[in-house]
Amino acid sequence: MYLAAEGGAGSSILLPPLSEIIVGLVAFSVVLFILVKFVFPRMEAMYQARVEAIEGGIKRAEAAQAEANKLLEQYKTQLAEARTDAAKIRDDARADAEGIRQDILAKAREESDRIIAAGKEQLAAERQTIVRELRAEVGTLAVDLASRIVGESLADEARRKGSVDRFLADLESSGAR
Repeated sequence: MYLAAEGGAGSSILLPPLSEIIVGLVAFSVVLFILVKFVFPRMEAMYQARVEAIEGGIKRAEAAQAEANKLLEQYKTQLAEARTDAAKIRDDARADAEGIRQDILAKAREESDRIIAAGKEQLAAERQTIVRELRAEVGTLAVDLASRIVGESLADEARRKGSVDRFLADLESSGAR
């Protein structure tokens, strides 16, 4: 009964008094107005700024990624060119080394041929000298021996030279047979 006496006839426990409802509606309207007029626009602006910052960061990251990929491709291209150039330089160096080697071998062969030819010439000259010396000595020995055998002196130079030359010619012709 106490409840029925306080609210009067027709009031219920679930329904508040009309003055509280009006005060609550006015307070709600003021809070709603402040939120809509000041708080929500600032929150929306902050939200948009945040979205733009994130999207800008993503765009910058994509641009940086594209630039990095471009630089990587340039690097790979330069590396391939450098490897090609290095291979070409190696091949050129090998070719140059082979050319130098062939030149050195050719010069060595020429020098060897020259030394051999000079040696042959020297041997031929020494042989001729030795043959001349031997002819003179053999001639002298032959004249001395012939003088002893014949018993007469072959001292006459012209005779002796003719006799020696005939003797040596006979020896050479008999040796050639």
